[in-house]
Amino acid sequence: MPRYTGFNHLAMVTGDMETTVRFWRDLLGMRIVAGLGHPGYRQYFFEVSPVDMIAFFEWDGVTPVEEKDHGAPVRGAVVFDHISVGVASDDDLWELKDRLEAAGFWCSELVDHGFIHSLYSFDPNGLAIEFSAPVPGVDVRAAPRMTDTHPVPAAQEGPDPVPGRWPPVTAPTPPPDRRVYPGEGDDFLRSKRNAWDTLERGPA
Repeated sequence: MPRYTGFNHLAMVTGDMETTVRFWRDLLGMRIVAGLGHPGYRQYFFEVSPVDMIAFFEWDGVTPVEEKDHGAPVRGAVVFDHISVGVASDDDLWELKDRLEAAGFWCSELVDHGFIHSLYSFDPNGLAIEFSAPVPGVDVRAAPRMTDTHPVPAAQEGPDPVPGRWPPVTAPTPPPDRRVYPGEGDDFLRSKRNAWDTLERGPA
């Protein structure tokens, strides 16, 4: 199996990067670690942890979504409900609750889910956010639990990957064909251009 390291980034959308920066960087305290852009397009990456980021595309004409309560059932085409950002302890949840409410954002009370305690809110784009702190002494990674009274057949096979359920790889990509093509941000390593340096030094 591949060696997963976490979510490199979750890619969200905003029509107002200024307000998004003010919320995610200045209110929640997540640094901007990469910023791509040109007229009509931006994508900024915010550091959640040493291995996880959340990114926002900014496109013209985008408007905030109508807020939908976290986990509230819906019908029809849907692929996303909310994100949950991990924090170290309940103290961090209380600090976030105080900061968000002081800034005028709605927050839930803290909710006990057995293995995590959660705080719920929304960002200025209508994005449903949960902040989750581990419950001491409960580690579902070390001891997975299933309390669904009618689990789907695949889940009844246990928590670990089941081999043989998909066709095996019979023609792996040979090393000479493993090419990486240029994309947005390709000039990060080739160029010394840095907008922050320009702002700090002033125009040349």
